[in-house]
Amino acid sequence: MHVLWEIEKGVVKDILDRLPEPRPAYNTVSTIVRILEKKGFVDHEAYGKTHQYFPRITLNEYRRGFLKSFVTRFFGNSYQEMVSFFASDRKITIQELEEMKISLAEEIERQRTEGHDGHSAD
Repeated sequence: MHVLWEIEKGVVKDILDRLPEPRPAYNTVSTIVRILEKKGFVDHEAYGKTHQYFPRITLNEYRRGFLKSFVTRFFGNSYQEMVSFFASDRKITIQELEEMKISLAEEIERQRTEGHDGHSAD
């Protein structure tokens, strides 16, 4: 997916050429792209026997879906639990925690300004 987001459109060989060594086999990449297509992440345009693939979702859409699933599965659908868990991880530096604190304060102010109550309609 990262390669397709980067190149926007491409045939399997284009994707393969962008992967780091040791590269997987052509058929492996082709199979993965077709699986991603079945899952709705990728689509294609046919040019004869050649298929040019492109992402159907943006990186941010993917991140949102992944994060929602992650929070639901591992933190009982509680973003507060997730943030507390990561904030208590000793591998996060004080500087990183301070930057998160600033980001959270900015988001709180943005939502207050826009009149959000913090609950999504999902």
